[in-house]
Amino acid sequence: MAARSPDSRGLFHEAVQAVLGSWPVLQIAVENGFGGPHGQEKAQWMVGAVHDYFCSNSDLEQYEVEDTLQGILNDEFDTMVEDGSLPVIAQQLCIFYSQCQHGDVTSVKEKITQLCQKQYNVKANVQQVRAPEEESSEDEDEEAMDCETGATPTTAPSTSASSAHSRDPDQGGPEPDPDGWTVVCRKKK
Repeated sequence: MAARSPDSRGLFHEAVQAVLGSWPVLQIAVENGFGGPHGQEKAQWMVGAVHDYFCSNSDLEQYEVEDTLQGILNDEFDTMVEDGSLPVIAQQLCIFYSQCQHGDVTSVKEKITQLCQKQYNVKANVQQVRAPEEESSEDEDEEAMDCETGATPTTAPSTSASSAHSRDPDQGGPEPDPDGWTVVCRKKK
């Protein structure tokens, strides 16, 4: 069932824009460029696409809206929603559509105002966090450097007798590093 009047269609479009604009998943996808260089334009297109989807289909169920939203996010932003927010967003959209059909303009406008304030609050709380992949590559570099440092005394001539004496394998074997790694050196021939 399509919305009754052009006013209710416009109000529903505002509601869709408020719901999707305050959705952290979509905000993060746009802000981090998951949709490519035109992510903001894709988000605006998504608002229109969702609005048209409701207006051109009758008696939509929440799961159908969820599937459509997930499909758009996956196709356009390479994003899978795993935070449990997808059913909530789909339900909000279905409720707004129903309220617009029944002419409950005051309630819809109040909720749109609340969502716009929420959008501002979410945007202010976004923090950048280093990806764990970067940390692991740094750890690997440090381990590689530790290994290289441990191998240096066997290839370079020793300048002090005490350092050569401390690396003697007959005195209890190699000592493990604080990380638990043991550097094994080749015997000279």
